[in-house]
Amino acid sequence: MTSHTSGEFATHQVDERQLLLLMRDWRQGRATRNIRQAISDGYVAVFSAAMITAMVVNVIIHAQRSVSDCASAGCISGRSLLPWAGLSGVLTMTFAASRMFGPVLASAAEGFWLMDAPLRRSRLLIRRLVMALIAAFAIGAGVGALIAALTGSPGRSIVIWTLATGAAALGATAFAASEQTFERSWTLRALQALVALAGVAVLGMVIATAAGKATFTITDTLGQSIALGVAGVGILLGVLGALTARARLGLIRRARLTSGGSLMSGMQGAMFALDFGLMRDIVVERDAVARGRVRPTRGRSSGLRALVWRDVQRLFRFPRPLATLGVSVIVPYAVVALGLGSLNVAISALVLMAALIPFFNSLRVLARTSGLARCLPYSTSEIRTAASVVPAALTLVWAVLAAPAFIGVWSSSTHRSAVEGTMVAITSAAAGLIGAIRWVSARSPNYSGPMIATSAGAMPPGMMMNLFRGFDMVALISLPVVFGAPTWLSLAIAAIAFAFLRSGGISQEQLADMQEENQRRLAEAKGGSKGAAPKEKIRVERRK
Repeated sequence: MTSHTSGEFATHQVDERQLLLLMRDWRQGRATRNIRQAISDGYVAVFSAAMITAMVVNVIIHAQRSVSDCASAGCISGRSLLPWAGLSGVLTMTFAASRMFGPVLASAAEGFWLMDAPLRRSRLLIRRLVMALIAAFAIGAGVGALIAALTGSPGRSIVIWTLATGAAALGATAFAASEQTFERSWTLRALQALVALAGVAVLGMVIATAAGKATFTITDTLGQSIALGVAGVGILLGVLGALTARARLGLIRRARLTSGGSLMSGMQGAMFALDFGLMRDIVVERDAVARGRVRPTRGRSSGLRALVWRDVQRLFRFPRPLATLGVSVIVPYAVVALGLGSLNVAISALVLMAALIPFFNSLRVLARTSGLARCLPYSTSEIRTAASVVPAALTLVWAVLAAPAFIGVWSSSTHRSAVEGTMVAITSAAAGLIGAIRWVSARSPNYSGPMIATSAGAMPPGMMMNLFRGFDMVALISLPVVFGAPTWLSLAIAAIAFAFLRSGGISQEQLADMQEENQRRLAEAKGGSKGAAPKEKIRVERRK
């Protein structure tokens, strides 16, 4: 750091490298644990990661065996085309994440004092750019390797597709970083839409081949050659985009940097609570703020019908989730075409659950805002039932459109009667609907009650179950059909689960009221045994 004197004032030229080292020393000097202690305390996380890895490997081996047994034209087409669908999915998620977060970002605290300092901003942000590129390549390569392994590809194809998907994600992130320096986002939106449409087209080719309407097959040699070309284009785009972004990092406005940082901070806070619903709420709020304004629409009808009409009006006002729901209809046909008909119920239910979550905005608000729900002159079960009418109607339409896939109309590996296939389709749809209701209406962790001591610190009871909410309902309803049980058993489980979810379950407040009531009755019984007259107390029962 050098000093220059001008009159009465001394100006200093800041060395950005020394400033970064000073910040690192300040942070490390105030750390309460070293890396060895952190690793020793995280043995539970390591054990969980090992268990999950073993489960994933087992699923991959089982999927490879199932796929290798299917030698039909649809299976061969699916194995050759599914990596391309995975590539389009990775690119779509990369463009979406880059558009929301940055990819180069800074925290609000850094934007408050660091970005206004007389220093070269590019020297501070170059490390952020490199870390974003490395993360994009690692995540994309992991997803590409998983999809290639699930399709039963040989080892050489798995390595090539791993490189191609990782390089494509790297190039997309570098291009997004260069566009961030120009303050442009419409290009990322356009590319995201085009790549998503390409993925849907690939799935359509798989289904058309399985149905015998057309033949779309890519040989292993041709597919590997094209994948290597994609990898080369991705690396070239990554280098050019990184150089362009590196040269213009100092021109990114502070507001653009801190907007992604604030969103990341909110997502991290929700992740610490294992609340994925809160993470989605943050993203939805960010999207609403970006739109800026909406045209108000007057409600219709009265009573519970007004809640239903509000969902219908919201559907016409913001019809974007209908596209995702329409794409989810293709999934059962694609799963059957790949020869995984035994897992079709569970896989389709999981995809449907993810597609139905955006339609439960009313239920989300009313479930998380108990004060607003109490203002309505209806019970909890009535409110939740009314908020689920529109998603249930869309689920019924999905079941009708997906029924031919479960019947096996265009597949040689799946054969069911019309009644049985329709019942299986309804079971899968019910599993997705109940899973979405469970995911949306689950309560946030209660930090005011007693805590459970874990190696990661104090944790509210049931907090770990937030990771599995929604998925537990899908597994509970769909697994009986997967293991060969009759469909009426799964439908009965779905009815019981819906009855429990629509009533709101048993909250901590209700447990406290029940405990208080039991203590009062015990005190009255003791007082009555001693000859004392029990005191009368007026109690208002809550409507269920």
